[in-house]
Formats: sequence, structure tokens, C-alpha cells
Amino acid sequence: MARYRGYGAGRALVHLALLLFALAGAPAMAAGPLIWAFGDSLTAGYGLPPADGFTSQLERALRGKGLPATVRNGGISGDTAAQARARLLWGLRGLGAKPDLAIVELGANDMLRGLPPAQAAHNLDLVVATLRQRHVPVLIAGMKASPNLGADYRRAFDAIYPQLARRRGAKLYPFFLAGVAGNRSLIQADGLHPNARGVAIIVARMLPSVLNALR
Repeated sequence: MARYRGYGAGRALVHLALLLFALAGAPAMAAGPLIWAFGDSLTAGYGLPPADGFTSQLERALRGKGLPATVRNGGISGDTAAQARARLLWGLRGLGAKPDLAIVELGANDMLRGLPPAQAAHNLDLVVATLRQRHVPVLIAGMKASPNLGADYRRAFDAIYPQLARRRGAKLYPFFLAGVAGNRSLIQADGLHPNARGVAIIVARMLPSVLNALR
């Protein structure tokens, strides 16, 4: 009996070796694109379960379109453009591979703190320029200034994003919170961050721009 058991085990090992040989010779399935969402709390999914955050919902939406993308979360709550710039290279190294697209969503905290628009513009420019120098396509997710900051501030701040996109040859999604800002039913109790339904609207509206940028 022991001899027959050994024969069966040996035959199983042979089958396993043949299977591994066949797999090694077969062409590997192409991996889907790697997208890095680099931003602040809006990217990070502040106040939401991980499955409801921007990156998770965007990944599901892309896969629902038949694109097996991986969306990595590079958002840090509270980051200004300067703080994000300081961690940019560290974040890129942490990905382990060059992303096929970087979504840059920054500037909201600069605006909320009333920092000079020129300062935010300078740091955002360096972020996008660094990514472009590394041949990473960029989709800039713009932000708009709050009306209570005054017309001059608003005009200077809102112009940052289209000017940057033109200067650096990046794609532009004009306003990250389009369709959500000002609608209390889509905003968390803090009055700033979108809830899960709000994020779903953001993703649905941004999805065509993400697909276009990936092309």
C-alpha cells in the first residue's frame, strides 16, 4: 500500500511540474494602469470608511468600465501644496512603480488658510513639473476659492489651475467638488468634506477626464 501511495504522490508532483512549466511559458496577462491620487483630505477620504473614499470609488468605477486599474491613495489630510511638495518624491518611491497617471488635487488648504495664491501656484507648479520630468501624465483637479475671501483673491486663486495645466502640458478637471459644493445633503457635518454620496458624484463626473488622461 505504501508503494502505491508513493506512486500517486510522485505522479502528482509530475503534474504540478508540468503545470508550472506551462504557466511559465504562457504570456503574462497585462496589468491594468496604476493611478496615483496625490492630494489632501479630499483625496484621502477624510471622515469616510476606506471603501467609500475617492480612490476606492474611482477604482471601482474604472473596473466597472472594464479597465482593471489600481488607484493608490496619496492623500494626506491638512496638506498644503508646500507640504505635499515636500513628500512628493518619497511618495513616488513608495509606489514601487511609475504611475500611468497622477491625479493632483491640492490647494484647498492653502485657500482655507488664506495663503497667497502665488505661493500655492509656485508649489503646485513644482509638483506638476517634477511629475512631468519623470514622464508621468498628470490630471490636475482644480479648486475654487470661497467667495468670502474677496473677488481679487478668488480671481487669482481660481486662475492657478488652468494656467498650470497650459504651462505644464497637463490635463485639467476644473473643479474637484463640481456638483457637490454647496449641497448640504452631499457634505459631511463639518461642512467641508463630501460624504459617500458626494464622492460618488465626484467620481462619476471626473471619470471621463480620468479615462481621457489615461489615453
